[in-house]
This record gives sequence, structure tokens and C-alpha cells, in this order.
Amino acid sequence: MKIEQKLNEMGMSLPPAPAPVAAYVPGVLIDNYIYVSGQLPFEGGELKTRGKLGAEVTVEEGMRLAKVAALNCLAVVKGLIGDLDRIEKIIKVTGYVASSPGFNDQPKVINGASEFLAELLGDAGKHARAAVGVNELPLNSPVEVEMIVKVR
Repeated sequence: MKIEQKLNEMGMSLPPAPAPVAAYVPGVLIDNYIYVSGQLPFEGGELKTRGKLGAEVTVEEGMRLAKVAALNCLAVVKGLIGDLDRIEKIIKVTGYVASSPGFNDQPKVINGASEFLAELLGDAGKHARAAVGVNELPLNSPVEVEMIVKVR
């Protein structure tokens, strides 16, 4: 089954690749690897949720936002190669979680991205990962996700 068709069956659609918010490119293709810059959970071109996990944002909402950020990473991939069906493997995901003092459920939050990728891509979506708690993220975003993707 085609990846975008499966996305539609999951009730989702691929957004346009988000524009960078600073001086960088959204992703770089080198050989058969795409290095996707950190993506925020923009929805409809807008960051609708702001704040820190453990304060203004719940773990459940953080998981949903990590999934949205991963979807935005896939939009960058499509923008670089034109077809998500060229994805061979998600190699690594790094998730950053804006955390209030004492919050330590970063892995659970980033599971939102990891579980989404595994559901969408099967074994090709299973990846190495880091889930990092940080004090602040750009635009007061609760999460940011970056990834390395091998393509055919």
C-alpha cells in the first residue's frame, strides 16, 4: 500500500513542508540519506499549542504534537524526493521536549512520533532514538522532532 494512501486511511494527510523559521534548510539529501531539520508541530501553518510539558501541556497532548512534528518531517522528505514510497528506513529520530522542572516523561512524549512512524511504515518505521528534555524550544513550542531517513 502506498504510504500517503495509508496516511489517509489513518485519517491524516501530508501537509506542505513547513518553511524554516530561521537561517537553515528544512532537510538535506546526501547520497541516500535525508537529514531532516528539527520540525515543530505546525498544524495548518500555525503553532496552535505552546508551553512546557508538565505545566501548560499534558503528556497526551505532547504525544499528539510529537506525531504532528513527525508528520511535518515526512512532508520535508517528500519535498526533497517527491514520493514517500522511496523511504527505505527511518534511521534515527531525535525528539526535544520543552520541560518544566521535575518533568521526566520525555520518552513517553516522543513515543507519539515513534509509534506513528511504526504504524505508518511497519518495520521501516522502527528507529534508533533520543528523547531529550530542554528548557526552551523555538516559538515556545512544546516539542521538536528531527530525523534521519534512508531512501531508495
